[in-house]
Amino acid sequence: MKYVFVLLAAVMVAVALALLLLPLLRRGREAGHPRSVFGVALGIALLVPIATGGLYLLVGTPAALNGVPKAQPQIDVQQAIAQLRAHLKAQPDDTQGWSVLAQAMTALKQPADARDAWNGALTADPNNLAAMIGYAETDSMARADHLIEGRALDLLNHALELQPKDQRALWLLGVSQFQHAQYAQAAGTWHTLEPLLEPGSSVAQSVAAQIANAEARAGKAPAATAPTGATLTVEVSLAPALKTKLKPGDQLYVFARPTSGPKMPLAALKLAADQLPVTARLTDAMAMSPELKLSSVPRVIVEARISHDGQPGAQAGDLEGSAGVVDTDRKAPIPLVIDKVR
Repeated sequence: MKYVFVLLAAVMVAVALALLLLPLLRRGREAGHPRSVFGVALGIALLVPIATGGLYLLVGTPAALNGVPKAQPQIDVQQAIAQLRAHLKAQPDDTQGWSVLAQAMTALKQPADARDAWNGALTADPNNLAAMIGYAETDSMARADHLIEGRALDLLNHALELQPKDQRALWLLGVSQFQHAQYAQAAGTWHTLEPLLEPGSSVAQSVAAQIANAEARAGKAPAATAPTGATLTVEVSLAPALKTKLKPGDQLYVFARPTSGPKMPLAALKLAADQLPVTARLTDAMAMSPELKLSSVPRVIVEARISHDGQPGAQAGDLEGSAGVVDTDRKAPIPLVIDKVR
């Protein structure tokens, strides 16, 4: 069974190395170094771990890891994952196995499956710090509104009780607070994070900008000090013909998502539907990551949904509307009418 971990570990190493080398590639290009040099380095970083793991499975003796002297057939990533799932079904207390599965699902852009795997790790070890933070992050990625709340938020708070200076937990907690209009708390959380970051790094600069934005919204700084990142002003209204379908407790979700690729929102806002008509502002500060925000793309699709059950996922009977494709540098208000029943 352990040879499954060899292949998955190789994939994880390749992904980690790629994430580390991509910023170096960008900096090298900005400094005038040839793109080919960094391209080769990135290619090696991606291919060597996977090739090594694959070669080991092909010509090595992975059975020796289990003390069984017999050859093992080649398997692909999906087969490895299937065998890992079978292993975890038989041994559900294997926290490391759940963690490997969660990281693999995240790398394969399957956040709901990654969240379930982190949940398995938490079942095996309720105080596993990585699993708490991983669950919160992948739960928000799997949600249509990108919000961090409920169990995910509880796990973040518990993680910070165990490790008050965990950078990922502090960032995500601040994002959750900002999403729920707790601007002063968000600024305070990010102030705790700021000295833990490399001074002058792009992440530190993004966090400083988010702090300025949160403090401006909290009334602790003039609006002029707010960051210059993308801000979309959306004027949301409900079509008269649908007003009779509005129910007490309905929730309004306003969000902007990429025009292609995964539909995970780059910015989202949750409001009480009885506030309609309402002006909603989607900003870079609502991003789950400093690298995945409105200003990271030229255009987005702006949509709104009224949920009867309060959940962000689309359900039959929900009321929906779209403003279509919008430039992220747009300054004029965006009219959006909720005029359809799902």
